[in-house]
Amino acid sequence: MARQGLDPLDGRMLRLLRERPREGLLEIARRLGVARGTLQARLDRLTASGVVTGYGPDMDVAALGHVVQAFTTFEVDQPARAAIVARLRAVPQILEAHVVTGPGDIWCRIAGTSNQHVQQVIDQVLEVPGVRRSTTVIALSPVIPYRVQPLVDEVAGLSGNPDARG
Repeated sequence: MARQGLDPLDGRMLRLLRERPREGLLEIARRLGVARGTLQARLDRLTASGVVTGYGPDMDVAALGHVVQAFTTFEVDQPARAAIVARLRAVPQILEAHVVTGPGDIWCRIAGTSNQHVQQVIDQVLEVPGVRRSTTVIALSPVIPYRVQPLVDEVAGLSGNPDARG
């Protein structure tokens, strides 16, 4: 994917859309001092280029009863990796998975209702042909939750100017 340039207006627009997801585009355009059509065109461009990937609600897995999060690295047989990833997709407690470099091959973020539940999920994955072993760490508390806005601010030239963030 090609790098998408952002200007300060794009950055401020994305911040407002993130902070006020239920606010209409007309109101956001008014806050930014631009026409609604301008805002819509910019949003369409950022969606088409893959910068904006969705409009769904943010959800808290702990509020769903999955209060334990673990980060597990699985060592796998490389020829079986595609089949293993397909099996990982079928496990609802695996929130995300990445192919990584280093001592393991696939890194997974797992949510469970307890440590024992996380262990059951890991055991389920270890039964998949081609998965050799796992290494797991349990998250104690988030200190920096997943975020993109600071990077958006940096790319859009807003990071050094708090007044421009509007």
